[in-house]
Amino acid sequence: MSVEAYVFIECEHGKSTSVVEKVGNIGGVREARMVTGPYDVIALVAASSFKVLGDVVVRKIQAVKGVKRTLTNVIIE
Repeated sequence: MSVEAYVFIECEHGKSTSVVEKVGNIGGVREARMVTGPYDVIALVAASSFKVLGDVVVRKIQAVKGVKRTLTNVIIE
């Protein structure tokens, strides 16, 4: 099964540029963009399963220096 999700990322002040670059280079991240609003970066992530998606978010995206918190929204359609 293939899973896709949008990951909304809140960054530490002044870290959005470095976060978007680092997150964009993570395997499984199809796209990462800086945005306005309550979150600073939104990433589109594709994974082979929910477990792999969780690993990408928790072990890779949340480990990027400057990431404060994430919110993951799985695409259902």
